[in-house]
Amino acid sequence: MRIGLDAMGGDLAPMAPVEGAIMAVRGNPALKVTLVGSEAVVRQHLGEYASHPQIAIHGATEVISMDDEPVPAVRKKRHSSMVEVVRALQAGTVDAVVSAGNTGALMASGMLHVGRMQGVERPALTAVFPSVKSWGVLLLDVGANLEPKPSHLVQYALLGSLYCQEVLGIAEPAVGLLNVGVEEGKGPRELREAYGRLKELSGIRFVGNIEARELLQGRADVVVCGGFVGNVALKLVEGVARDIFHEVRGAFGHSWGTRAAGLIMRPHLREFSRKMDYQTTGGAPLLGLNGIIYKCHGSSEARAFAAALDMAYAYLAKDAQARIRSRLLAATSVVGDES
Repeated sequence: MRIGLDAMGGDLAPMAPVEGAIMAVRGNPALKVTLVGSEAVVRQHLGEYASHPQIAIHGATEVISMDDEPVPAVRKKRHSSMVEVVRALQAGTVDAVVSAGNTGALMASGMLHVGRMQGVERPALTAVFPSVKSWGVLLLDVGANLEPKPSHLVQYALLGSLYCQEVLGIAEPAVGLLNVGVEEGKGPRELREAYGRLKELSGIRFVGNIEARELLQGRADVVVCGGFVGNVALKLVEGVARDIFHEVRGAFGHSWGTRAAGLIMRPHLREFSRKMDYQTTGGAPLLGLNGIIYKCHGSSEARAFAAALDMAYAYLAKDAQARIRSRLLAATSVVGDES
């Protein structure tokens, strides 16, 4: 199995993606990585690993920046590292893709070159949150579709549930709708209608509405929302976790007493930091595309790229995409469009 890695995508590229690839192949002798980007630059960062049997280089002469408009950039920069790696997925020369580049451009490139799964109207951008009482929370959509229809939300529920079952090994993932209250009649029309359809949908363990304050409590494995709400939730959780941890660390340095307390609390603080650190989660899949594409945080370090490569490898090793596609087709009749 070979995974294509966008070596020029992300704030710390190309150093972080290249180092992440080296970390990943060191830990997995069966993993092969194709680094896509400026051949001279990638080779320089690889050093002695440039001739490693598990690593290959695919040249690309352009880069899509974080400030580029997604669709025009994908169409104009056809030889960018991002477009080239997705085209390699389309051609079958790689089996999955990892990138920390421009999120909108990655989704646009995926839509253009590998397309959607049958039965999916709008693919979803996902994020994995830590959870107090469970493995974590898969939130979707977090930015791809700002104005979802009820059918889109139902599709997201299906995709998230199938991903948890087939890739993460969760037998009966709980699925909830992110809403302003737990009552069935809460929220705008699209949420109320999606609630009714999910309540009647077989094959999904729907647990109803989830309030934002419950998001990290583990009540649901999959939480569904529109892209605007999901993106706000994602950035709020990231910011609050960062600021709280900063304030707690500062509080333990005020006096000898608080420093002593800090030493006692250090193991717990480290565990909290690990849970809230997106670098440990690696990346999250773009669900609904007809190919496996993982998106890493723009500020990902080498260890995040290594983790994302491991996740993509696990996805491939389970042949989960074929089963998700087949099971989604079986549910096509309940995820159709509506006027």
